[in-house]
Parts: sequence; structure tokens; C-alpha cells
Amino acid sequence: MDEQSLRPFPYDGAAVRAVVTTRDGGVSAGVYGTLNLGDHVGDDPAAVLRNRDLVAAALGVPALTVADQQHGARVAVVTPALAGLGHAGVEASREHFPATDALVTDVAGAALAILVADCAPVLLWDPIRRAVGAAHAGRPGVVRGVLAATVARMVDAFGTDPADLVAGVGPCVGYDSYEVGDAEADALDAVLPGFTRASRPGHRFLDVGGAVERQLRDAGVGVVHRMGVDTRTSTDTFFSDRAARPCGRFMAVTVVR
Repeated sequence: MDEQSLRPFPYDGAAVRAVVTTRDGGVSAGVYGTLNLGDHVGDDPAAVLRNRDLVAAALGVPALTVADQQHGARVAVVTPALAGLGHAGVEASREHFPATDALVTDVAGAALAILVADCAPVLLWDPIRRAVGAAHAGRPGVVRGVLAATVARMVDAFGTDPADLVAGVGPCVGYDSYEVGDAEADALDAVLPGFTRASRPGHRFLDVGGAVERQLRDAGVGVVHRMGVDTRTSTDTFFSDRAARPCGRFMAVTVVR
């Protein structure tokens, strides 16, 4: 694997890694080609584990910390004993981080990973307290407040001042590519109005990326970097569940150096 397989956020550097993987540089075959990092989508588990090993090696860590994402708002604090757990696969994720959609840590070398294929992966960096966070923010997570919960957990666990936080929002399904029913759109409008618009009768387009950025700013995050890539129209580079099923998963990963 080379650095072309990792897309860095602008603040990635000497103090912290903050990257998004592409779908290139791994060993998976067929529709999962080649850097699929999700082992719950039908790919060969051995290939997925090899792919995770490749990403970890590229980031200079022994293993990735991977949670059992369920579109909720539960946040786990990753201690030295928990760092690297979930790397082995979905069963390990369920054992150590059940129904968890965000991870935070101040442990150097603990690589926090979020799996996505249309939802927005969000990475957070507190350069003052040298702490990081990673959150899985699709439509349900936005509705359930996963980003506010992640920021609040960093405040409680590390004394983070939200104004010090730098955020990276990775590739996600675009506004023009994400049509949902009125009930789903109404649920978002109820907590965060202004991020849906009409399409065909009974349906609306939904702006996940815009809603995520707004919630980060509402939580007091000082700087937000957004890649602005529509996964559904960028399947040569990123996996998209809306574009093709089955498909693989890419990751956003952050680690304090």
C-alpha cells in the first residue's frame, strides 16, 4: 500500500494522522476490489483482515480500533487496554464496543477507525490536549445526536474546549444523490431544519454532509474541513452502498502520533 491509498485531511501531519482510505491498494476481489475494510458485507474475512493490516502498517500502528457501528449515539473512551480491539473482525467489535458509533482517546498510537460507504465519517482533533475522536454520522446518527455526544465526551474525558477542536468530514453521499421518504426527511427536519428539499411526490433529497457540518459548528467546533466528495458518483475511488450492493467499506482513521 502506498500513500495514494490514504487521503489526508489538511491538518494531518507530525502530531496527528487523519486520513480516509480509498478503495485501492488492498487484496479483495470482485465488487470488493480492492481495499474493502468491512467484514460484515460478504467479503472473504481473510482478505479484509489483510487489508486492515495494510492500513495499520501504513499508519505505523499495530492494529486499528474498530467499533460495532449501529447508527446510534453511543461513544466509547478508548483506553490503552482497548486500543486495537475490533481489528480482528465484527465479532471482536461487538464484544469490545457493542452498538458504538463513536470513539475518543488521548492514547498515543491508538488508531480510531470508522467504517462507511455513504454515511459521513467525522474525525476530531484537540491539539491542546492531544486527544482525538472518530464518529459515524449517517442520517440516523445525525438525528440521534452522535456528533454532539462525541464532542461532549471529549469535554468530559479530556477537558477539551470545543473551540480548540479541528474536524474532518470525509466523503459521503451527496445532496443530489440521497433521496429518502418523507418520514425520514421529517425526522431530520424535526431536529435540524433546512437540510432537505423536495424531489418526487412522497420523497425528498437530504443533505447529510451539510447537516453534519452544521451540527459540528453548533457543538462549538472551531474548524471544520469537509472533503465534499459524493460517494455515489465517485465509485471509482470510494465505496457507495447506494450505488451498488453488495459493496465494500472504506475507513476514516485518526491516531495521535
